[in-house]
Amino acid sequence: MPSISHKFTASTFALALGFLILAACNKGTNEQGGGGLPPPQVSVAEVIIRDVTPSNEFSGRIEAKESVQIRPRVGGVIEEVRYREGDIVKKGDLLFVIDQRPFRTELNRAEAELARAQAQAELAQAEIHRAQNLIARNLLSQDDYDQRVAAEDQAKANVQSAKATVQLARLNLDYTKVLSPIDGRAGRAMATKGNLVSSDPTPDLLTTIVSLDPMYVYFDSDELTYLRYSKLARQMELNGDQKKIQPVLVGLSNEEGFPHQGYVDFVDNQVDPNTGTIRIRAILENKDYQLLPGLFARVKLLSTETQQAILVDDQAILTDQDRKYVYVLGPDNVAMRRNIKIGQNAGNLRVVTEGLQAGDQIIVHGVQKVFFPGMHVTPQPIQMGDPPPPPPGPMAETGH
Repeated sequence: MPSISHKFTASTFALALGFLILAACNKGTNEQGGGGLPPPQVSVAEVIIRDVTPSNEFSGRIEAKESVQIRPRVGGVIEEVRYREGDIVKKGDLLFVIDQRPFRTELNRAEAELARAQAQAELAQAEIHRAQNLIARNLLSQDDYDQRVAAEDQAKANVQSAKATVQLARLNLDYTKVLSPIDGRAGRAMATKGNLVSSDPTPDLLTTIVSLDPMYVYFDSDELTYLRYSKLARQMELNGDQKKIQPVLVGLSNEEGFPHQGYVDFVDNQVDPNTGTIRIRAILENKDYQLLPGLFARVKLLSTETQQAILVDDQAILTDQDRKYVYVLGPDNVAMRRNIKIGQNAGNLRVVTEGLQAGDQIIVHGVQKVFFPGMHVTPQPIQMGDPPPPPPGPMAETGH
């Protein structure tokens, strides 16, 4: 009969052998993907290298090139409002009519005064002719002759004064018709029919006209961007070819991208020391009158020079607090984290300024399957910018 110590030794050896076999099996399983699952499939694309046009984006406001506050030049009662609020008006269109009767009466009085002054001037001239005949025959003293000459000069001056009074009265009568000084859109009527408006000392506001085409967009640029573009701004002043020097793209808050095109036509002459920004203005066409003063605008300031850049799909970029990173496909199909710095958009791609180099392959679709750096993956090559692959269909039934 075997001894107890022999039994214990055999049992211990068998148990240890079982643990070794189990450990070896687990090791082989882990090396094939962990937990018995194969490495996840991900879409991998090589970064794109191509020329892009550098740009910077800012927030701005649309403003009218011309904005006029319509105020009366003469006071009186509004008789007519000859436009509809919000209408597009042309230069010279009639907007308001002020009661003309007092001014027409004043014009009639001034014209009558002119006629009286002209009659007196004619009489004075006739007196001069008679005085010249009399003084030649020594029948009139020199003193009387000088008085008649002075009377003629005064009569002529009275005629000129009366003519000026008539011109002023006619001008005031014309001012009772308030005309639009520019082409644009008319605002709300601040005075309606029957209201008394004053022109002195502070004229009342009747309405406002704003021009619609072209329009301005104002935005504030930081110092670094201004310094980068200052050389181009100087060239713009020298060459005068503004559209080719500093083009801009503009988008409204409800628009995708930047559908409106324009160019910089003004850069302020100093940097605001409180904000460290400088005011820049661009001019835009507005043929469809879609742009209105006061609208918020997204402005993209473009350079005229291109530069080579690395581009990746935006969907591949992940965020860890304030850091951006991607997963790069490393040796043995291992996902390696790579911190990056990003720049501007280029269509559906993003410029990467630091962290990547030519030839790098990054995980674009399926990045959510990578739970930690160093994880094995099964790469599926695609082109950068391609849509994600369709999900796999249902597994075919077997056993029939």
